[in-house]
Amino acid sequence: MKELALQLVTVELESGKQGVFIGGPLITDDFSSAECQVDNIWFSDIQDVPANITLAELVSLVQKQVYQCSKEQLQ
Repeated sequence: MKELALQLVTVELESGKQGVFIGGPLITDDFSSAECQVDNIWFSDIQDVPANITLAELVSLVQKQVYQCSKEQLQ
């Protein structure tokens, strides 16, 4: 079975609300704390996805979203 590397990012707002986001690894154990400072955060619109979506399909959707954001940032 093929494995996908994923990382969870938990965000807590001042109001106490929390969200957990799943994505490709951003920070690994070999990063220094200086390399891990947040520069920007983008939130997409809320998107409805099929309840029976596979993890591979979800990762593909996320990769397309990241690619689109990167492409728009370069323009």
